[in-house]
Amino acid sequence: MKKRFEGTKDYVATDDLKIAVNAAVGLERPLLVKGEPGTGKTVLAEEIAKALDAPLLTWHIKSTTKAQQGLYEYDAVARLRDSQLGDAKVHDISNYIVKGKLWEAFTHPVRPVLLIDEIDKADIEFPNDLLLELDRMEFVVYETQETVRAEHRPVVIITSNNEKELPDAFLRRCFFHYIKFPDPDTMRAIIDVHFPDVQKRLVKEAMEVFYELRDVAGLKKRPSTSELLDWIKLLMIEEIPAEALRSGDQKDLIPPLYGALLKNEQDVHMLERLAFLNRRNS
Repeated sequence: MKKRFEGTKDYVATDDLKIAVNAAVGLERPLLVKGEPGTGKTVLAEEIAKALDAPLLTWHIKSTTKAQQGLYEYDAVARLRDSQLGDAKVHDISNYIVKGKLWEAFTHPVRPVLLIDEIDKADIEFPNDLLLELDRMEFVVYETQETVRAEHRPVVIITSNNEKELPDAFLRRCFFHYIKFPDPDTMRAIIDVHFPDVQKRLVKEAMEVFYELRDVAGLKKRPSTSELLDWIKLLMIEEIPAEALRSGDQKDLIPPLYGALLKNEQDVHMLERLAFLNRRNS
Protein backbone atom coordinates (compact mmCIF):
# COMPACT_ATOMS: atom_id res chain seq x y z
CA MET A 1 0.00 0.00 0.00
CA LYS A 2 1.37 3.40 -1.01
CA LYS A 3 2.19 5.83 1.75
CA ARG A 4 -0.01 8.89 1.91
CA PHE A 5 0.59 12.30 3.39
CA GLU A 6 -1.66 12.91 6.39
CA GLY A 7 0.42 15.59 8.10
CA THR A 8 2.94 14.73 10.81
CA LYS A 9 3.23 15.21 14.54
CA ASP A 10 5.26 18.36 13.83
CA TYR A 11 3.13 19.79 11.01
CA VAL A 12 -0.57 20.61 11.05
CA ALA A 13 -1.95 20.03 7.56
CA THR A 14 -5.45 21.07 6.55
CA ASP A 15 -7.63 18.60 4.65
CA ASP A 16 -7.29 20.49 1.37
CA LEU A 17 -3.49 20.51 1.70
CA LYS A 18 -3.44 16.74 2.30
CA ILE A 19 -5.59 16.25 -0.80
CA ALA A 20 -3.28 18.45 -2.88
CA VAL A 21 -0.11 16.65 -1.78
CA ASN A 22 -1.53 13.18 -2.39
CA ALA A 23 -2.99 14.22 -5.75
CA ALA A 24 0.37 15.57 -6.93
CA VAL A 25 2.15 12.41 -5.75
CA GLY A 26 -0.46 10.22 -7.45
CA LEU A 27 -0.37 12.18 -10.72
CA GLU A 28 3.45 12.36 -10.57
CA ARG A 29 3.29 16.08 -11.25
CA PRO A 30 5.16 18.86 -9.45
CA LEU A 31 3.19 20.39 -6.58
CA LEU A 32 3.33 24.18 -6.84
CA VAL A 33 2.70 25.68 -3.40
CA LYS A 34 1.99 29.38 -2.98
CA GLY A 35 1.14 31.42 0.09
CA GLU A 36 2.30 34.26 2.28
CA PRO A 37 5.90 34.07 3.52
CA GLY A 38 5.98 32.25 6.84
CA THR A 39 3.02 29.94 6.18
CA GLY A 40 5.16 26.79 6.14
CA LYS A 41 5.71 26.16 2.42
CA THR A 42 9.35 25.14 2.76
CA VAL A 43 8.73 23.11 5.91
CA LEU A 44 5.96 21.27 4.05
CA ALA A 45 8.52 19.58 1.77
CA GLU A 46 10.52 18.44 4.80
CA GLU A 47 7.39 16.96 6.39
CA ILE A 48 6.31 15.25 3.16
CA ALA A 49 9.72 13.59 3.02
CA LYS A 50 9.27 12.40 6.62
CA ALA A 51 5.76 11.12 5.98
CA LEU A 52 6.80 9.24 2.83
CA ASP A 53 10.04 8.05 4.47
CA ALA A 54 11.93 9.56 1.55
CA PRO A 55 15.21 11.50 1.30
CA LEU A 56 14.89 15.26 0.81
CA LEU A 57 16.95 17.17 -1.75
CA THR A 58 16.69 20.96 -1.62
CA TRP A 59 17.46 23.46 -4.38
CA HIS A 60 17.25 27.01 -2.99
CA ILE A 61 16.64 29.46 -5.82
CA LYS A 62 18.29 32.90 -5.92
CA SER A 63 17.93 35.81 -8.33
CA THR A 64 21.11 34.65 -10.11
CA THR A 65 20.16 30.95 -10.34
CA LYS A 66 19.96 29.47 -13.84
CA ALA A 67 17.96 26.36 -14.75
CA GLN A 68 21.09 24.69 -16.15
CA GLN A 69 22.59 24.65 -12.66
CA GLY A 70 19.86 22.24 -11.58
CA LEU A 71 20.95 19.81 -14.29
CA TYR A 72 24.73 20.14 -14.29
CA GLU A 73 27.58 22.59 -14.85
CA TYR A 74 30.69 22.10 -16.93
CA ASP A 75 33.76 23.51 -15.15
CA ALA A 76 35.83 24.59 -18.14
CA VAL A 77 38.08 26.79 -16.00
CA ALA A 78 39.18 23.85 -13.83
CA ARG A 79 39.87 21.77 -16.94
CA LEU A 80 41.99 24.52 -18.47
CA ARG A 81 43.95 24.90 -15.25
CA ASP A 82 44.57 21.14 -15.03
CA SER A 83 45.67 21.01 -18.66
CA GLN A 84 48.24 23.72 -17.98
CA LEU A 85 49.51 21.65 -15.05
CA GLY A 86 49.69 18.51 -17.16
CA ASP A 87 47.08 16.62 -15.12
CA ALA A 88 46.07 13.39 -16.87
CA LYS A 89 42.42 13.65 -15.80
CA VAL A 90 41.81 16.39 -18.39
CA HIS A 91 41.39 13.64 -20.99
CA ASP A 92 38.11 12.57 -19.35
CA ILE A 93 35.65 15.47 -19.61
CA SER A 94 33.30 13.82 -17.11
CA ASN A 95 35.76 14.81 -14.37
CA TYR A 96 34.60 18.39 -14.90
CA ILE A 97 30.86 17.83 -14.90
CA VAL A 98 29.29 19.04 -11.63
CA LYS A 99 25.94 17.38 -10.93
CA GLY A 100 22.97 19.58 -10.07
CA LYS A 101 20.01 18.84 -7.81
CA LEU A 102 17.82 17.45 -10.60
CA TRP A 103 20.60 15.06 -11.63
CA GLU A 104 20.91 13.95 -7.99
CA ALA A 105 17.14 13.46 -7.76
CA PHE A 106 16.90 11.56 -11.06
CA THR A 107 19.65 9.11 -10.14
CA HIS A 108 18.85 8.63 -6.46
CA PRO A 109 18.59 4.94 -5.53
CA VAL A 110 15.17 5.49 -3.92
CA ARG A 111 12.37 7.90 -4.78
CA PRO A 112 13.32 11.27 -3.24
CA VAL A 113 11.42 14.47 -2.51
CA LEU A 114 12.93 17.38 -4.45
CA LEU A 115 12.22 20.87 -3.14
CA ILE A 116 12.67 23.74 -5.60
CA ASP A 117 12.38 26.58 -3.12
CA GLU A 118 11.16 30.10 -4.05
CA ILE A 119 11.13 29.63 -7.81
CA ASP A 120 9.75 33.14 -8.29
CA LYS A 121 13.07 34.65 -7.19
CA ALA A 122 14.74 33.59 -10.44
CA ASP A 123 14.51 35.15 -13.88
CA ILE A 124 11.12 34.85 -15.61
CA GLU A 125 12.58 32.36 -18.11
CA PHE A 126 13.75 30.00 -15.34
CA PRO A 127 10.50 27.97 -15.06
CA ASN A 128 10.22 27.62 -18.86
CA ASP A 129 13.81 26.39 -19.05
CA LEU A 130 12.88 23.46 -16.78
CA LEU A 131 9.65 22.48 -18.57
CA LEU A 132 11.03 19.64 -20.68
CA GLU A 133 13.20 18.14 -17.94
CA LEU A 134 10.40 18.15 -15.33
CA ASP A 135 7.94 16.76 -17.87
CA ARG A 136 10.07 13.96 -19.34
CA MET A 137 12.25 13.48 -16.24
CA GLU A 138 15.36 13.22 -18.38
CA PHE A 139 18.02 15.39 -19.99
CA VAL A 140 21.16 15.03 -22.10
CA VAL A 141 24.66 15.98 -20.95
CA TYR A 142 25.89 17.48 -24.21
CA GLU A 143 29.58 17.33 -23.30
CA THR A 144 29.46 13.54 -22.85
CA GLN A 145 26.26 12.72 -24.82
CA GLU A 146 25.00 10.87 -21.74
CA THR A 147 21.24 10.72 -21.14
CA VAL A 148 20.31 11.14 -17.49
CA ARG A 149 16.90 9.60 -16.87
CA ALA A 150 14.93 9.40 -13.62
CA GLU A 151 15.20 5.91 -12.16
CA HIS A 152 12.44 6.77 -9.70
CA ARG A 153 10.31 9.80 -10.58
CA PRO A 154 10.92 12.22 -7.66
CA VAL A 155 8.16 13.95 -5.73
CA VAL A 156 8.74 17.57 -6.76
CA ILE A 157 7.59 20.38 -4.46
CA ILE A 158 7.94 23.92 -5.84
CA THR A 159 7.34 26.95 -3.63
CA SER A 160 6.55 30.51 -4.65
CA ASN A 161 5.95 33.70 -2.67
CA ASN A 162 4.04 35.23 -5.60
CA GLU A 163 6.76 37.82 -6.24
CA LYS A 164 6.21 37.40 -9.97
CA GLU A 165 3.79 35.58 -12.25
CA LEU A 166 4.84 32.16 -13.49
CA PRO A 167 4.41 31.19 -17.18
CA ASP A 168 1.17 29.47 -18.19
CA ALA A 169 3.02 26.59 -19.84
CA PHE A 170 4.77 25.89 -16.54
CA LEU A 171 1.57 26.18 -14.50
CA ARG A 172 -0.20 23.65 -16.75
CA ARG A 173 2.34 21.00 -15.78
CA CYS A 174 1.89 21.51 -12.03
CA PHE A 175 -0.74 20.62 -9.45
CA PHE A 176 -1.43 23.89 -7.64
CA HIS A 177 -2.22 24.62 -4.00
CA TYR A 178 -2.46 27.94 -2.18
CA ILE A 179 -1.82 27.70 1.56
CA LYS A 180 -4.41 29.98 3.12
CA PHE A 181 -3.43 31.90 6.19
CA PRO A 182 -4.45 29.76 9.19
CA ASP A 183 -7.76 30.55 10.84
CA PRO A 184 -7.73 30.78 14.67
CA ASP A 185 -8.60 27.10 15.19
CA THR A 186 -5.82 25.93 12.88
CA MET A 187 -3.42 28.41 14.45
CA ARG A 188 -4.19 27.04 17.93
CA ALA A 189 -3.43 23.54 16.68
CA ILE A 190 -0.11 24.77 15.23
CA ILE A 191 0.79 26.47 18.52
CA ASP A 192 -0.11 23.30 20.46
CA VAL A 193 2.28 21.29 18.29
CA HIS A 194 5.17 23.66 18.99
CA PHE A 195 4.36 24.60 22.60
CA PRO A 196 2.21 21.86 24.19
CA ASP A 197 2.77 23.26 27.70
CA VAL A 198 2.03 26.93 27.01
CA GLN A 199 -0.63 28.61 29.15
CA LYS A 200 -3.97 28.70 27.33
CA ARG A 201 -4.69 32.24 28.50
CA LEU A 202 -1.36 33.45 27.09
CA VAL A 203 -2.20 31.84 23.74
CA LYS A 204 -5.67 33.42 23.75
CA GLU A 205 -4.34 36.93 24.43
CA ALA A 206 -1.40 36.53 22.04
CA MET A 207 -3.64 35.37 19.21
CA GLU A 208 -6.06 38.25 19.73
CA VAL A 209 -3.22 40.78 19.57
CA PHE A 210 -1.70 38.97 16.57
CA TYR A 211 -4.88 38.90 14.48
CA GLU A 212 -5.63 42.53 15.41
CA LEU A 213 -2.19 43.48 14.12
CA ARG A 214 -2.78 41.62 10.87
CA ASP A 215 -6.04 43.52 10.39
CA VAL A 216 -4.41 46.95 10.69
CA ALA A 217 -4.79 48.65 7.31
CA GLY A 218 -1.60 49.86 5.68
CA LEU A 219 0.92 47.50 7.27
CA LYS A 220 3.87 47.02 4.95
CA LYS A 221 4.45 43.49 6.24
CA ARG A 222 1.79 41.66 8.19
CA PRO A 223 3.16 39.24 10.82
CA SER A 224 3.19 35.60 9.76
CA THR A 225 2.71 32.25 11.47
CA SER A 226 6.44 31.77 12.02
CA GLU A 227 6.64 35.22 13.64
CA LEU A 228 3.74 34.44 15.96
CA LEU A 229 5.54 31.27 17.07
CA ASP A 230 8.73 33.25 17.67
CA TRP A 231 6.77 35.82 19.69
CA ILE A 232 5.07 33.20 21.87
CA LYS A 233 8.43 31.54 22.49
CA LEU A 234 9.87 34.89 23.60
CA LEU A 235 6.88 35.58 25.85
CA MET A 236 7.46 32.23 27.52
CA ILE A 237 11.23 32.77 27.89
CA GLU A 238 10.73 36.24 29.37
CA GLU A 239 7.81 34.98 31.49
CA ILE A 240 5.53 37.75 30.26
CA PRO A 241 2.08 37.23 31.81
CA ALA A 242 -1.00 37.12 29.64
CA GLU A 243 -2.40 40.32 31.18
CA ALA A 244 0.70 42.24 30.08
CA LEU A 245 -0.33 41.77 26.45
CA ARG A 246 -3.21 44.12 27.13
CA SER A 247 -2.33 47.59 28.28
CA GLY A 248 -4.76 49.65 30.35
CA ASP A 249 -5.79 51.22 27.07
CA GLN A 250 -7.33 48.55 24.87
CA LYS A 251 -6.59 50.70 21.82
CA ASP A 252 -2.83 50.58 22.32
CA LEU A 253 -1.60 48.45 19.43
CA ILE A 254 2.08 48.11 20.42
CA PRO A 255 2.58 44.72 22.13
CA PRO A 256 5.56 43.80 24.32
CA LEU A 257 8.55 42.32 22.46
CA TYR A 258 7.00 43.60 19.23
CA GLY A 259 10.31 43.11 17.38
CA ALA A 260 9.36 39.46 16.88
CA LEU A 261 6.21 40.50 15.00
CA LEU A 262 7.03 43.79 13.26
CA LYS A 263 9.95 43.76 10.85
CA ASN A 264 10.32 47.32 9.62
CA GLU A 265 10.33 50.78 11.13
CA GLN A 266 7.48 52.07 8.96
CA ASP A 267 5.03 49.61 10.53
CA VAL A 268 6.28 50.38 14.06
CA HIS A 269 5.94 54.14 13.50
CA MET A 270 2.48 53.74 11.96
CA LEU A 271 1.24 51.72 14.95
CA GLU A 272 2.77 54.23 17.37
CA ARG A 273 0.90 57.04 15.60
CA LEU A 274 -2.36 55.06 15.60
CA ALA A 275 -1.95 54.29 19.31
CA PHE A 276 -1.27 57.95 20.07
CA LEU A 277 -4.31 59.12 18.09
CA ASN A 278 -6.53 56.46 19.72
CA ARG A 279 -5.43 57.52 23.22
CA ARG A 280 -5.89 61.22 22.43
CA ASN A 281 -9.38 60.69 21.01
CA SER A 282 -10.58 58.34 23.76
